[in-house]
Amino acid sequence: MLCLPVVAPAISMADLNSDLGEGESPARTRALMRVVTSANVACGGHAGTPESMDRCVRLAAAFSVRLGAHPGLPGTFGRGLAAIRPGELETLLIHQVSALAMVAKARGRSLEHVKLHGALYHATEQDPALAAAYVRTMRRWFPGLRILALAGGRVAARARASGTPVWEEAFVDRGYCSDGSLVPRGLAGALITSPTAVQRRIRDVRQGLGIETGDGGRWRIRPQTWCVHADTPGAPALARAAAAVLFPEP
Repeated sequence: MLCLPVVAPAISMADLNSDLGEGESPARTRALMRVVTSANVACGGHAGTPESMDRCVRLAAAFSVRLGAHPGLPGTFGRGLAAIRPGELETLLIHQVSALAMVAKARGRSLEHVKLHGALYHATEQDPALAAAYVRTMRRWFPGLRILALAGGRVAARARASGTPVWEEAFVDRGYCSDGSLVPRGLAGALITSPTAVQRRIRDVRQGLGIETGDGGRWRIRPQTWCVHADTPGAPALARAAAAVLFPEP
Protein backbone atom coordinates (compact mmCIF):
# COMPACT_ATOMS: atom_id res chain seq x y z
CA MET A 1 0.00 0.00 0.00
CA LEU A 2 1.21 3.49 -0.84
CA CYS A 3 0.98 5.53 2.33
CA LEU A 4 1.73 9.20 1.81
CA PRO A 5 2.61 11.59 4.63
CA VAL A 6 -0.46 13.52 5.71
CA VAL A 7 -0.85 16.72 7.66
CA ALA A 8 -4.00 16.75 9.76
CA PRO A 9 -4.76 20.31 10.89
CA ALA A 10 -7.77 21.21 12.98
CA ILE A 11 -10.83 21.62 10.78
CA SER A 12 -11.54 25.25 10.02
CA MET A 13 -15.10 26.56 9.98
CA ALA A 14 -14.24 28.58 6.88
CA ASP A 15 -12.00 27.75 3.94
CA LEU A 16 -11.45 29.30 0.52
CA ASN A 17 -9.93 27.11 -2.18
CA SER A 18 -8.82 27.56 -5.78
CA ASP A 19 -7.88 25.22 -8.63
CA LEU A 20 -4.34 26.23 -9.61
CA GLY A 21 -1.48 25.25 -11.89
CA GLU A 22 -3.91 24.96 -14.79
CA GLY A 23 -2.08 27.24 -17.19
CA GLU A 24 -2.87 30.55 -15.53
CA SER A 25 -0.02 33.05 -15.41
CA PRO A 26 2.45 32.79 -12.51
CA ALA A 27 1.27 36.25 -11.45
CA ARG A 28 -2.33 35.02 -11.15
CA THR A 29 -1.23 31.91 -9.26
CA ARG A 30 0.61 34.11 -6.77
CA ALA A 31 -2.27 36.58 -6.48
CA LEU A 32 -4.70 33.80 -5.60
CA MET A 33 -2.27 32.03 -3.25
CA ARG A 34 -2.03 35.27 -1.26
CA VAL A 35 -5.76 35.07 -0.52
CA VAL A 36 -6.96 31.45 -0.49
CA THR A 37 -6.45 28.97 2.34
CA SER A 38 -6.43 25.78 0.22
CA ALA A 39 -4.89 25.12 -3.21
CA ASN A 40 -5.98 22.30 -5.52
CA VAL A 41 -2.99 21.76 -7.81
CA ALA A 42 -3.32 20.23 -11.28
CA CYS A 43 -1.04 17.20 -11.41
CA GLY A 44 -0.57 16.08 -14.99
CA GLY A 45 -4.01 15.10 -16.25
CA HIS A 46 -6.05 17.97 -17.66
CA ALA A 47 -3.15 20.32 -16.85
CA GLY A 48 -0.01 20.54 -14.78
CA THR A 49 3.69 20.10 -15.39
CA PRO A 50 6.57 19.43 -13.00
CA GLU A 51 7.37 23.14 -13.19
CA SER A 52 3.84 24.33 -12.44
CA MET A 53 3.44 21.78 -9.65
CA ASP A 54 6.70 22.86 -8.05
CA ARG A 55 5.73 26.54 -8.35
CA CYS A 56 2.41 25.89 -6.63
CA VAL A 57 4.04 23.85 -3.88
CA ARG A 58 6.54 26.63 -3.18
CA LEU A 59 3.85 29.33 -3.15
CA ALA A 60 1.58 27.26 -0.90
CA ALA A 61 4.45 26.98 1.56
CA ALA A 62 5.24 30.70 1.33
CA PHE A 63 1.65 31.74 2.06
CA SER A 64 0.74 28.91 4.51
CA VAL A 65 -1.89 27.46 2.16
CA ARG A 66 -3.20 23.90 2.47
CA LEU A 67 -1.88 21.80 -0.41
CA GLY A 68 -4.06 19.37 -2.32
CA ALA A 69 -4.14 17.45 -5.60
CA HIS A 70 -6.51 18.27 -8.45
CA PRO A 71 -6.52 15.21 -10.75
CA GLY A 72 -8.36 15.37 -14.06
CA LEU A 73 -8.89 13.74 -17.43
CA PRO A 74 -6.46 14.50 -20.25
CA GLY A 75 -7.82 16.46 -23.23
CA THR A 76 -10.35 19.28 -23.57
CA PHE A 77 -9.09 20.67 -20.28
CA GLY A 78 -10.81 17.81 -18.46
CA ARG A 79 -14.27 19.29 -18.96
CA GLY A 80 -17.31 17.85 -20.67
CA LEU A 81 -18.47 14.26 -20.30
CA ALA A 82 -16.23 11.69 -18.62
CA ALA A 83 -16.05 8.21 -20.16
CA ILE A 84 -14.11 6.32 -17.50
CA ARG A 85 -14.55 3.05 -15.66
CA PRO A 86 -14.04 2.61 -11.90
CA GLY A 87 -10.73 0.75 -12.33
CA GLU A 88 -9.45 3.44 -14.67
CA LEU A 89 -10.36 6.10 -12.13
CA GLU A 90 -8.33 4.29 -9.47
CA THR A 91 -5.28 4.16 -11.75
CA LEU A 92 -5.65 7.81 -12.69
CA LEU A 93 -5.79 8.85 -9.04
CA ILE A 94 -2.76 6.77 -8.09
CA HIS A 95 -0.70 8.31 -10.89
CA GLN A 96 -1.67 11.93 -10.49
CA VAL A 97 -1.98 12.28 -6.71
CA SER A 98 1.31 10.41 -6.23
CA ALA A 99 3.03 12.70 -8.76
CA LEU A 100 2.13 15.82 -6.81
CA ALA A 101 2.94 14.10 -3.51
CA MET A 102 6.48 13.42 -4.73
CA VAL A 103 6.97 17.03 -5.86
CA ALA A 104 5.67 18.20 -2.50
CA LYS A 105 7.92 15.79 -0.60
CA ALA A 106 10.97 17.24 -2.35
CA ARG A 107 10.01 20.61 -0.84
CA GLY A 108 9.27 19.22 2.59
CA ARG A 109 5.51 19.46 2.18
CA SER A 110 2.66 16.96 2.40
CA LEU A 111 -0.73 16.78 0.75
CA GLU A 112 -3.86 17.40 2.80
CA HIS A 113 -6.70 16.83 0.35
CA VAL A 114 -7.86 15.76 -3.11
CA LYS A 115 -10.44 17.46 -5.31
CA LEU A 116 -11.40 16.02 -8.69
CA HIS A 117 -11.46 18.34 -11.67
CA GLY A 118 -14.29 19.11 -14.07
CA ALA A 119 -15.63 16.04 -15.82
CA LEU A 120 -14.37 13.67 -13.11
CA TYR A 121 -15.92 15.79 -10.36
CA HIS A 122 -19.33 15.63 -12.02
CA ALA A 123 -19.08 12.01 -13.17
CA THR A 124 -18.54 10.77 -9.62
CA GLU A 125 -21.63 12.70 -8.54
CA GLN A 126 -23.76 11.15 -11.28
CA ASP A 127 -22.50 7.53 -11.23
CA PRO A 128 -22.76 5.56 -7.95
CA ALA A 129 -20.09 3.09 -9.10
CA LEU A 130 -17.60 5.88 -9.76
CA ALA A 131 -18.41 7.55 -6.45
CA ALA A 132 -17.78 4.27 -4.65
CA ALA A 133 -14.52 3.73 -6.54
CA TYR A 134 -13.33 7.24 -5.73
CA VAL A 135 -13.91 6.90 -2.00
CA ARG A 136 -12.54 3.35 -1.94
CA THR A 137 -9.37 4.45 -3.74
CA MET A 138 -8.84 7.30 -1.30
CA ARG A 139 -9.22 4.99 1.67
CA ARG A 140 -6.90 2.35 0.20
CA TRP A 141 -4.07 4.42 -1.26
CA PHE A 142 -4.29 7.82 0.41
CA PRO A 143 -5.62 7.22 3.91
CA GLY A 144 -6.14 10.42 5.87
CA LEU A 145 -6.32 12.74 2.90
CA ARG A 146 -9.51 14.79 2.86
CA ILE A 147 -11.90 14.78 -0.11
CA LEU A 148 -13.34 18.07 -1.33
CA ALA A 149 -16.70 17.29 -2.93
CA LEU A 150 -19.90 18.95 -4.06
CA ALA A 151 -21.98 20.13 -1.10
CA GLY A 152 -25.11 18.03 -0.72
CA GLY A 153 -23.81 15.53 -3.28
CA ARG A 154 -23.30 11.79 -3.65
CA VAL A 155 -19.54 11.73 -3.01
CA ALA A 156 -19.74 13.70 0.23
CA ALA A 157 -22.48 11.40 1.54
CA ARG A 158 -20.53 8.25 0.65
CA ALA A 159 -17.34 9.63 2.17
CA ARG A 160 -19.08 10.44 5.44
CA ALA A 161 -20.70 7.00 5.55
CA SER A 162 -17.30 5.34 5.16
CA GLY A 163 -15.53 7.53 7.69
CA THR A 164 -13.43 9.25 5.01
CA PRO A 165 -12.56 12.89 5.82
CA VAL A 166 -14.56 15.24 3.60
CA TRP A 167 -15.27 18.92 3.25
CA GLU A 168 -18.39 19.84 1.32
CA GLU A 169 -17.73 22.51 -1.30
CA ALA A 170 -19.71 25.36 -2.81
CA PHE A 171 -18.65 27.71 -5.60
CA VAL A 172 -18.55 31.48 -5.34
CA ASP A 173 -18.28 31.95 -9.11
CA ARG A 174 -20.66 29.38 -10.65
CA GLY A 175 -24.40 29.39 -11.24
CA TYR A 176 -26.52 26.63 -9.67
CA CYS A 177 -29.50 24.67 -10.98
CA SER A 178 -32.47 23.81 -8.80
CA ASP A 179 -31.12 20.28 -8.14
CA GLY A 180 -27.82 21.61 -6.80
CA SER A 181 -25.85 20.88 -9.97
CA LEU A 182 -23.88 23.63 -11.72
CA VAL A 183 -25.18 25.54 -14.72
CA PRO A 184 -23.18 24.13 -17.67
CA ARG A 185 -20.40 26.39 -18.87
CA GLY A 186 -21.38 28.33 -21.95
CA LEU A 187 -24.97 28.83 -20.82
CA ALA A 188 -26.34 32.08 -19.44
CA GLY A 189 -25.76 32.36 -15.71
CA ALA A 190 -22.93 29.84 -15.63
CA LEU A 191 -20.40 32.32 -14.22
CA ILE A 192 -20.61 34.79 -11.35
CA THR A 193 -18.13 37.63 -11.91
CA SER A 194 -19.37 40.32 -9.54
CA PRO A 195 -17.54 40.68 -6.19
CA THR A 196 -20.78 42.01 -4.67
CA ALA A 197 -22.71 38.94 -5.84
CA VAL A 198 -20.00 36.68 -4.40
CA GLN A 199 -20.28 38.31 -0.99
CA ARG A 200 -24.07 38.20 -1.06
CA ARG A 201 -23.98 34.47 -1.87
CA ILE A 202 -21.71 33.64 1.07
CA ARG A 203 -23.76 35.78 3.48
CA ASP A 204 -27.00 34.16 2.28
CA VAL A 205 -25.63 30.67 2.93
CA ARG A 206 -24.34 31.66 6.36
CA GLN A 207 -27.78 33.01 7.24
CA GLY A 208 -29.42 29.74 6.21
CA LEU A 209 -30.99 31.15 3.04
CA GLY A 210 -29.00 28.91 0.70
CA ILE A 211 -27.80 29.68 -2.81
CA GLU A 212 -30.20 31.28 -5.24
CA THR A 213 -30.68 29.04 -8.27
CA GLY A 214 -31.36 29.91 -11.88
CA ASP A 215 -35.11 29.36 -11.52
CA GLY A 216 -35.35 31.65 -8.50
CA GLY A 217 -35.33 28.82 -5.95
CA ARG A 218 -32.86 28.18 -3.14
CA TRP A 219 -30.36 25.34 -2.73
CA ARG A 220 -29.73 25.02 1.01
CA ILE A 221 -26.29 23.67 1.84
CA ARG A 222 -23.70 24.02 4.59
CA PRO A 223 -20.29 24.02 2.88
CA GLN A 224 -17.01 23.86 4.76
CA THR A 225 -15.08 25.29 1.81
CA TRP A 226 -15.76 27.72 -1.04
CA CYS A 227 -14.07 27.61 -4.45
CA VAL A 228 -13.04 30.36 -6.82
CA HIS A 229 -11.74 29.17 -10.20
CA ALA A 230 -8.46 30.68 -11.39
CA ASP A 231 -9.79 31.07 -14.94
CA THR A 232 -12.92 32.99 -13.98
CA PRO A 233 -12.62 36.61 -15.17
CA GLY A 234 -11.45 38.76 -12.25
CA ALA A 235 -10.70 35.72 -10.08
CA PRO A 236 -8.25 37.49 -7.71
CA ALA A 237 -10.81 40.23 -7.01
CA LEU A 238 -13.52 37.60 -6.42
CA ALA A 239 -11.22 35.76 -4.03
CA ARG A 240 -10.52 38.95 -2.09
CA ALA A 241 -14.24 39.68 -1.88
CA ALA A 242 -14.96 36.17 -0.60
CA ALA A 243 -12.13 36.33 1.92
CA ALA A 244 -13.43 39.61 3.32
CA VAL A 245 -16.64 37.82 4.33
CA LEU A 246 -15.13 34.47 5.30
CA PHE A 247 -12.20 35.88 7.30
CA PRO A 248 -13.22 39.31 8.59
CA GLU A 249 -10.51 41.20 10.40
CA PRO A 250 -11.23 41.78 14.10
